[in-house]
Amino acid sequence: MADTVVGVLIGKLSEALTNQAVTYAKEELESINAYLHDSEKFKETNKTTGIFVNKIRHLAFRIEDVVDEFTYKLEDDKHHEAFPVNMRKRIRRVKIWNRLSLELHSINDELEDAIKRKDRYAMPGMERNLGGYDYHARSTNQSFCFAKNLKHWLVGDLDEKKNKVITVWGMGGAGKTTLAHHVYKAVKEDFDTAAWVTVSKSYKVADLLANIASKRYILVLDDLWEKDSWINIMDVFPTNCISRFVLTSRKYEVASLATCNCTVKLFCNVTFRDDIDKMFPSELLDLPAKFLQKCEGLPLAIACIGRLLSCKPPTYTAWENMYKELQLQSTKTVIPGVDMILKVSLEDLPYELKNCFLHCAMFPEDYQIKRRLIRHWITAGFIKEKENKTLEQVADGYLNELVHRSLLQVVKTNEFGRVKCCRMHDVVRSIALDKAEKESFGKIFEGSETFSIGITRRLSIQSSNIAMLSQCGATHIRAIHAFTSYVDIDSLRPILASSNLLSTLDLQGTQIHMLPNEVYNLFNLRYLGLRHTRIEILPEEVGRLQKLEVLDAFGTALLSLPQDVGKLKKLRFLYANARLTEGNLSRFGGVMVPRGITNLTGLHALQSVKPNLETLCDVTVLTELRTFTITDVTSEHSVSLCNAITNMSLLVSLSIVASNENEVLQLQALHLPETLSKLELIGQLEKKKMPQILSSWSHLHNLTRLSLLFSKLDEDSFSSLAELHSLCFLELDNAYEGKKLSISARSLPGLLELNIGGAPQLNQVEIEEGALGSLVKLATTDCPELKSLPHGIEYLGALEELYLINAADEFIGMLMQESETNECKEELMKISHIRKVIVESTEKNFWKRIVSRNVNEFAG
Repeated sequence: MADTVVGVLIGKLSEALTNQAVTYAKEELESINAYLHDSEKFKETNKTTGIFVNKIRHLAFRIEDVVDEFTYKLEDDKHHEAFPVNMRKRIRRVKIWNRLSLELHSINDELEDAIKRKDRYAMPGMERNLGGYDYHARSTNQSFCFAKNLKHWLVGDLDEKKNKVITVWGMGGAGKTTLAHHVYKAVKEDFDTAAWVTVSKSYKVADLLANIASKRYILVLDDLWEKDSWINIMDVFPTNCISRFVLTSRKYEVASLATCNCTVKLFCNVTFRDDIDKMFPSELLDLPAKFLQKCEGLPLAIACIGRLLSCKPPTYTAWENMYKELQLQSTKTVIPGVDMILKVSLEDLPYELKNCFLHCAMFPEDYQIKRRLIRHWITAGFIKEKENKTLEQVADGYLNELVHRSLLQVVKTNEFGRVKCCRMHDVVRSIALDKAEKESFGKIFEGSETFSIGITRRLSIQSSNIAMLSQCGATHIRAIHAFTSYVDIDSLRPILASSNLLSTLDLQGTQIHMLPNEVYNLFNLRYLGLRHTRIEILPEEVGRLQKLEVLDAFGTALLSLPQDVGKLKKLRFLYANARLTEGNLSRFGGVMVPRGITNLTGLHALQSVKPNLETLCDVTVLTELRTFTITDVTSEHSVSLCNAITNMSLLVSLSIVASNENEVLQLQALHLPETLSKLELIGQLEKKKMPQILSSWSHLHNLTRLSLLFSKLDEDSFSSLAELHSLCFLELDNAYEGKKLSISARSLPGLLELNIGGAPQLNQVEIEEGALGSLVKLATTDCPELKSLPHGIEYLGALEELYLINAADEFIGMLMQESETNECKEELMKISHIRKVIVESTEKNFWKRIVSRNVNEFAG
């Protein structure tokens, strides 16, 4: 992966320098980068190639060091060129330039020497080395066979007009979806219509049928759990046309729906590949689940374990011994065979993605990685603008690509399916860490006394005992990430002092109260992460960090930012807020920002501001903001605030928090930009002006998430929200004071989640047929007068989750009786189609999940 290092470096050279030596180095690196990308995969099997790749990597590191120092000195000279300098300073600067120039010329000489021998490094016999990958072809041949059979069943007899059902059956995580999707993409062009439907999510059968009726079509129903789900819809498909149905399922009952001999059984086929029946012996039935749990859904790992077991006798003792062996090995090494397969997958990554992927391995095992990750990628130089996309959009695409390639696993998504949190599978991480260490990309420090940093560029601290690190002389380190709650400042100082080219310092979650002074000498620092630390103050010296792009002090003890923050003209993300005591409207309060905030015209995010009239005037110039949070707002701020937000024409997320529950937000003059996707208003809205305020949002076609707290909506004003057709998430927390809530037909057609909480007078919810057609989750909390289910809840066919928390006592009591009364039976019939129903009363210490039942069961 040396091409990843060189690729990032070329971008740095392009940005800054016209110096002849640097220009020459850039040209040489560009010419060699393409070669490296092709030769990378051969360095494991060809020693000469490995030596060459390592040589280029080390040269790239040296160039990067020179370039960053060169750029800093160049910018520093420009900054001071208007001021006279004494002779001693001039002499010192001349010495610096000479040293840097000599270093570059030395590197260029080594590059020239490497280029002269390029023919030898080109390895004329490289093609022969492709045979080294026959192992992979053989080891994955079984999967290719599955795909071949599946493809043949789908398109082998398209001239014959008949339906055919093919099922892919296997346990959870066995790779059913991966196999089906691979073949689906390969054959869908042979059909007039192709559809992929994840059955565990809601979908509209009628719309699907309208498009495919009487055509040649292929339909994939992924993750089908119930046999009845297919039986209930199969009759509506025409039988006199060419159609193919692929069902993936972990249930044998679903697999039995297949047309004769059209079932693919994963794991069975790999493990018992020589057996005709390919079925588990009954005495082994409790072991496959353990193996699959060990794989945690990684299809490659499942395939490798299956091959291992296929070489063992099908006895309980043999399989149990193999599981114990895997248990021991997995603490130190990866599952045998997986490493080779995964290495092929990694080398297949485009070089833009490789650094992003290796960076994910720097997080601890099983760590839930938030999407803030993309800001690390950006500041590290891994991301370059493409076409008309911003850096954030490109990085977001890379994150999705790593997920798509199964190199990252999704832990949590938002209501639109966007990745919010992900993790790296242990097996993948082990391979990535090994690669990262060999490539000098990064290392993990876990407290070992024999730890050596060497020339590695990134350090992940996962032990509080860092005294050992202070002796390592980490002069090459570019990034330090701490994943421990305690960091000794005195032990950290030597590391920082010797790492003057550090570009990332992320101390998130460490319980430090102050930063060591050595931080403010890090002229190359681009990312300073202090999130959830106990930092109480930032000194004026922070203004010396001229390259800083991200300052993340979210959830600290900061009350104000220093004046010299205004000198950080490259800052793009500024997060700073203070923890609040209980009883406030928000867990975090804003901080006072300096007048120099007007210099930060490139800011994309500013959270959270504690306003005064001067500040509100200053933020008017921040026209590049995408995210803006302001707290402690009073009525006297209203006019200035509205004017400032009007200038923020690119806003995507806006949060306005009043100073207290009784403060009225005067927002009738607020003009929100069409780009707005997320809006949070915490505070009262003026009753008489509320219709005007809400109706002014009708142009917000991108608004997908709306949170209103303490707004004092009533039935009339709520109806104005029905016009927000793009809304996917709506939260009303202590915001509704009406007795009845009516949702008319065709209201909120795109809403996926509705949360109503703290409505003390609400006693009736009515949902007309045709309203909330996409709703997946509905929750009512702390509505003590609510004595029944929402009228019309039976119309919500897409509803999957219903939460009834702290409703009226008699309503809770009735549901506690379950099916003992006719009234209860009638209520339960209305929600029998909902997959998950939770009823809870904190006062009665009662919690229950109502299991969905067939309506006919209650009718009897």
